[in-house]
Amino acid sequence: MHAFDILGDPVRRRILELLADGEQTSGAITDVIRAEFELSQPAVSQHLRVLRDSGFASVRAEGARRFYAVEPAPLSEVDAWLDRFRGLWEQRLDALGTELARGRRAARTPGGGEPTRPESGTGADKTDPSAKGT
Repeated sequence: MHAFDILGDPVRRRILELLADGEQTSGAITDVIRAEFELSQPAVSQHLRVLRDSGFASVRAEGARRFYAVEPAPLSEVDAWLDRFRGLWEQRLDALGTELARGRRAARTPGGGEPTRPESGTGADKTDPSAKGT
């Protein structure tokens, strides 16, 4: 099964998110998934089996408990595929960073535009309405 076939299911993605935080018991995973997706325990077990059989998760037994952990190797296939597209969004993120920096600089200057220079000369500003008739 292809990596995206595995990751295409929201339940399996959620299980992997839980496992990304560290090893979890099958009971803890089942409790979360049953509450969030209203699935039966056998349905959750089937999703765990798909993840295990496809190499996305590993399981170890400790007495009667089963501990699941995420396996990073299959995710490298996903990362390699995404690498072809990474340049597309990195350029846009770089451009966004530039625009945000410009906005911060503009916010620090009076009037929000380019920095202003004081005019030379004396007297009231001719564009100041309060300076009429002076």
